[in-house]
Amino acid sequence: MFGLPANYWRLWGSSAASNLADGIFFIVLPLLAVRLTDSPLLIAGVALVARLPWLFFVLIAGALADRLDRRRTMRNVQVFRVVAIGALVVLALSEGLSLPVLYVSALVLGVAETFFDTAAQSILPSIVGKERLSLANGRLYGVELVMNQFVGPPLGGLLIVVSLPFALGSSVIGYAIAAVGLSLIVGNFKPVRTGPPTRLTADIGEGLRYLLTRPVLRTLAMMVGVMNLASSATQAIFVLFALGPMGLSEPEFGLLITTFAVGSLAGSFAAAALERRFGRVPLLFTCVIIVAVSFAVPAFTTNVYVIGGSFVITGYFVVVWNVITVSLRQRIVPDHLLGRLNSAYRLLAWGTQPIGALAGGLIGQFVGLQAVFLMAGALGLTLLVTSRVLTESALRAAEAEGEAVSAGSTPEV
Repeated sequence: MFGLPANYWRLWGSSAASNLADGIFFIVLPLLAVRLTDSPLLIAGVALVARLPWLFFVLIAGALADRLDRRRTMRNVQVFRVVAIGALVVLALSEGLSLPVLYVSALVLGVAETFFDTAAQSILPSIVGKERLSLANGRLYGVELVMNQFVGPPLGGLLIVVSLPFALGSSVIGYAIAAVGLSLIVGNFKPVRTGPPTRLTADIGEGLRYLLTRPVLRTLAMMVGVMNLASSATQAIFVLFALGPMGLSEPEFGLLITTFAVGSLAGSFAAAALERRFGRVPLLFTCVIIVAVSFAVPAFTTNVYVIGGSFVITGYFVVVWNVITVSLRQRIVPDHLLGRLNSAYRLLAWGTQPIGALAGGLIGQFVGLQAVFLMAGALGLTLLVTSRVLTESALRAAEAEGEAVSAGSTPEV
């Protein structure tokens, strides 16, 4: 189907189940937090601890992704998620949930996410050829976003009204199905390593040096870091804005979040064609402008249709950005370095999320919720200064270097 191998569709199916579970849990977690406290700072704290592992564990996750079989790592994380959220189901049934329990759960599951996501982004080039990466990533992003943000959130919003244990248990089932799907993928996905054994710290250092000495990859990582800081600030307090000034119910909040996925789905199918027609660099900076402006929309209105419409547009261009940049990274980086490079990239790109969540909570607590949205929009627009670094010639040169390294030459790191 679409010229993609059977293993790809097994990965695709597993991703569908996993992201449905993610989408349900993503909406249940903040709604549960709101039931336990009305403090913007404490609610933002849940997002903060969930993102802290991207500062402290992601480099280890990347080094291990280049040492271990990536499929097995992904499967084992899904099994761990089944156990961890299963424990929350038991606590919910016994009325033992509290804010500290929520914080610990968010932290533990955040650690698991660093290992899963790093391995997941590193495995795809071993399943499909590099010439099919844009198509494969587009289809994968499509199902991930449909399940994670189109189906999962409204379903989670409905399920939590019916029964909190049932809502959490639905995520458990999704992760269990995903673990089975990953077990069906055939082959060895442990990267080939040559030369003498090395220490884990040396492997981590090699990945960091590779990223920091490549201007295109370094700049993209920093851009995503700024955008994620702004995004996590708004996301950390948006549940209060939706249930407060916007006047939405819990199911309506879940339904509003799905509007992002409507645009995301369209973007996932259009990204490869847009890339061919308009070029990567113009599209990347179009994405920057539109996403930055969308951050600021709730500062000026509480109208659900306007905000929902901005989410649709944002979702479209976020996925276009992701398809272009992830495919580019997978083409540039040799397989034996991909896990470490992805982890170093995400340290810069995702390590800002706990900072953003904390900033969102503090600004929301002491200045006001609208101020968070204004700050996020202004911060996003500052990324236009990177247009001097991200040129089409620079992207092509980076790809050519990556092909040379993969062919056997030794990079300078």
